[in-house]
Amino acid sequence: MVEWHVHDSLTVEAIPVLTAEDFRMAVANAVDQGARLVAFFAAPTVGGATRLYAILAWDGRSCLQALATDPGFGYPSLTPICPQAHWFEREIFEVHGITPHNHPWLKPIRFHDRQDGGERPAPCVTEYFTVHGSEVHEVAVGPVHAGIIEPGHFRFQCLGETVLHLEISLGYQHRGIEAQLPGGPDRRTIHFMETAAGDTTMGHTWAHCAALEAIAGVRPSPRAQAIRAIALELERLANHTGDLGALALDMGFLPTSSFCGRLRGDFLNMTALVCGNRFGRGLVRPGGVVWDIEPERAQELLRRVRTTVRDVRGAVRLFLESSMARNRLENTGALAVEHAVRLGLVGPAARACGVVRDDRWSYPQPDVPLPAGTPATGEGGDLLARAMVRAQEIETSAALVERLLQELPHGPLLLPMPKLPPQRMAVSLIEAWRGEVCHVVATDGEGRFAWYKVVDPSFHNWFGLTMVLRGTEISDFPLCNKSFNLSYCGHDL
Repeated sequence: MVEWHVHDSLTVEAIPVLTAEDFRMAVANAVDQGARLVAFFAAPTVGGATRLYAILAWDGRSCLQALATDPGFGYPSLTPICPQAHWFEREIFEVHGITPHNHPWLKPIRFHDRQDGGERPAPCVTEYFTVHGSEVHEVAVGPVHAGIIEPGHFRFQCLGETVLHLEISLGYQHRGIEAQLPGGPDRRTIHFMETAAGDTTMGHTWAHCAALEAIAGVRPSPRAQAIRAIALELERLANHTGDLGALALDMGFLPTSSFCGRLRGDFLNMTALVCGNRFGRGLVRPGGVVWDIEPERAQELLRRVRTTVRDVRGAVRLFLESSMARNRLENTGALAVEHAVRLGLVGPAARACGVVRDDRWSYPQPDVPLPAGTPATGEGGDLLARAMVRAQEIETSAALVERLLQELPHGPLLLPMPKLPPQRMAVSLIEAWRGEVCHVVATDGEGRFAWYKVVDPSFHNWFGLTMVLRGTEISDFPLCNKSFNLSYCGHDL
């Protein structure tokens, strides 16, 4: 396997191409030794064939490895010996028709397939897993929900009130963003990045820009990097605050719900103060940022952050110190640490299980200081642990934003970007608020995008939600679902 650092690029030809069986064993052995499968996908070669690529991350060494194989129409499935490949292999089968032989749960992950060979996806009738027996019954929820969330179908197999199995079907509005990226970058590309997951604008846009900067050999100024980091942490603060409020709402704990709903808006308004958009759109571009934070604006942001975090701290403390809340959250929706590791969970969902996994520490961005301390982790992987991790991360993010605002370095905002060199590949990893955002991009012989792969943190974590429901009561689902708060559209690229 070829090895490199996350802020560098390499030639596509440097990636070793193994036999299917050697590829399978190399990936599985690396994962057994502590690597993570951050991306696994199919992409076209120069000759028009389809090649499988695996990107492995070694967090302890802050480095990446890549390897490839030419599978033809099928290959031995990795999933039985490497469960982290489960969702990836289903996507490869769905999009390219390449069969992972002996996959234990082979079906499309979106609500269509392409096995008819036509240009347009054909409707897919999903065969759901079912449980049979006396008093076993089935509960179907969605895909249309009584709210403004995107469509997703949840099918529960229950024995009385106890959930035996939950199957999740997504992809009812597949947008085809990845399919529109080859041939770029063009005027639409940055818009696709900013809206890949609407609540993770900063995470995806920074990942996109970092990949292009690695290929072009451009290093943004320390000032531009600091402004990016401020916006990323404001995004984290807004979403963690909103999630804690929503968790309180699902329990009927209205004081925290009401306060956090308003305070989330205050954090979004801080991002608007930086660039004019509450989600950060229009701020980050390849080469740096478009908007500056002048001394007066920095002081106003500093005042707002301190005031808002103080209010969040009080609202969250009221919730998490309540005996009613703790009784409801403790030992509910728990996930064992070994399951989190085997499934490859990322973000707060992984850290709540005790997995020390945070790309801000493992793959720090150039010229961006590390947050104080160590990544926030929990014990037991239950609802309380996931809430506590978010509460701890609010404190960590606020402290980092304050430090950056007080010590903004000098430097140009936006450096010119040269034409991308041909036949290069780069991988970027950004710790967004849900977890790791991964972008993998390769250029063709003319320096345009030959292929582009986006992995949202939700792609790793949806099956984790399935696992935490096993053995719980079906009434626990709203709380478990909200404690993960995964993205429908980020999964549906």
